[in-house]
Amino acid sequence: MSQLFFFTWSLGAEMVLFTTMAYDRYVAICFPLRYNTIMNHFTCAALLSTVMGIAVTNSWVHTGLILRLTFCGPNTIDHFFCEIPPLLALSCSPVRVNEVMVYVADITLAVGDFSLTCISYGFIIAAILRIRTTEGKKKAFSTCSSHLVVVSLYYSPVIYTYIRPASSYNFERDK
Repeated sequence: MSQLFFFTWSLGAEMVLFTTMAYDRYVAICFPLRYNTIMNHFTCAALLSTVMGIAVTNSWVHTGLILRLTFCGPNTIDHFFCEIPPLLALSCSPVRVNEVMVYVADITLAVGDFSLTCISYGFIIAAILRIRTTEGKKKAFSTCSSHLVVVSLYYSPVIYTYIRPASSYNFERDK
């Protein structure tokens, strides 16, 4: 259960952290002269507290719901680590509530955070296009391009892996 908790926590924290990083880049590029005023110590602490609060809450909900399930038969997970879909597939009790909570978390965390990140980058791209000098555009683009690539590479498999019912889970394919 601790492995499940920390794995779920790291997934949630990373998604929300990507959104906070996109906000940071938005402020840096769209409001460069006010960056230090907007992203002060209090704002950074509030953003970090929000990231940790969302991640811990998400983890406790999923871990608590898994603890309520009954497991009969083989209690061995044929996977690299303990995560929600293989546990739901092994359960002999109803998992509908768990599946609903996984969908809610996926939609709010994965899709919601990804959407907010895309909105931030929409504003960033608009601001970059308004920059008159080529050198300024290159500098602004280089500030954001690596973050955008990492976000895209991260969200694609997460959305593919987790947004589907436990009944369609296939141990071999999902490994």
